[in-house]
Amino acid sequence: MKIIADENIPCVEQAFASLGEVTLLPGRGMQAADVCDADVLLVRSVTRVDASLLDNSPVRFVGSATIGFDHVDRDYLQERGIGFSTAPGSNATSAAEYVVSVLMVLSARQGFELAGKTVGIIGCGNVGSRVRQRLTALGMHCLVNDPPLEAQGVQDDFVSLEAALQADIVTLHVPLERAGQFPTFHLVNTTQLQQLVPGAIFINTARGAVADNRALDDALEHRDDLTVVLDVWENEPAISTGLLQKVALGTPHIAGYSIDGKLRGTGMIYRAVCNHFDKPVQWHATDAMAAAPAYRLTRDAEAGVLATLREAVLSVYDVREDDARLRETLALPDAERSAAFDALRKNYPIRREFSESTIQMQHPGNETGMLLGKLGFRIAGAD
Repeated sequence: MKIIADENIPCVEQAFASLGEVTLLPGRGMQAADVCDADVLLVRSVTRVDASLLDNSPVRFVGSATIGFDHVDRDYLQERGIGFSTAPGSNATSAAEYVVSVLMVLSARQGFELAGKTVGIIGCGNVGSRVRQRLTALGMHCLVNDPPLEAQGVQDDFVSLEAALQADIVTLHVPLERAGQFPTFHLVNTTQLQQLVPGAIFINTARGAVADNRALDDALEHRDDLTVVLDVWENEPAISTGLLQKVALGTPHIAGYSIDGKLRGTGMIYRAVCNHFDKPVQWHATDAMAAAPAYRLTRDAEAGVLATLREAVLSVYDVREDDARLRETLALPDAERSAAFDALRKNYPIRREFSESTIQMQHPGNETGMLLGKLGFRIAGAD
């Protein structure tokens, strides 16, 4: 069996070695000639999978180590009888932790408390539900907008998009859908941005085109009260440098880039391929995760609840570091910026999820310890 895989899928060679010959290629540059004799194609979100790529190939299965699938023509795969799998929820925890890190940074930078703030969560699937759980634990009031879930009969206190946009903080967690009953392409455009309350914080970690980037640029040009945080951008990797200079925090599509989430995704598509071809599962993501470095932190629980939470969160993942790396690309010639954007993703430093960090505390059962536990940290008494 011949397997063509995106070189940025971690441990893909180790995972799939027992199934066949694995060839690694840059995902954004994959062409039809690359898969002309392949049986399996493994991609991430930067590879467009459709007839132009696969028409003359013998590919029998496509796996995408991502939670999204807007880059894949699923109807075409079904017509061709090509098996398909994504990795739903694989990086949901790290994407939710990205939002927590953002709010820890902004609350310190702007001098506000998290408790009591309202948050409009647009999309409450794998990522949005985890964001909701963590922010609720921090004392924030979450307003959830999710028409597809509501249409499915899910019982919840759903609100309209207009109501969600009235929150102090608005965060997007929807797939990119250009058609169908619930399209999300430019779900947030000039009209919606005008509805944001004074001093609002707007965060997009979904897909770049869910929010109209030109409208965002214009809104920031005329409203200095808005705070915008973008991890995803239209036209990646050729993102708007003007918009990058205006946002409060900008990162190169890495919200879900914990090593734990990435390896989870590898494991999910590996098992899907094994199942499709009726092969035994011989590789487990947990084995690879155990080898990654973890963090061990000691914090003074009496330093103040939010201050202690912030210090713990930012010691494990500080979004400002990713923001700084992306802003360094502004100094490059125009022709080099796209490659630099991709390089930041390809060479992303190892980042662990909160659950891999142990916080030692003098009083692990107090309010701070309980909140850290709800954010996912392991809590232990000080030696």
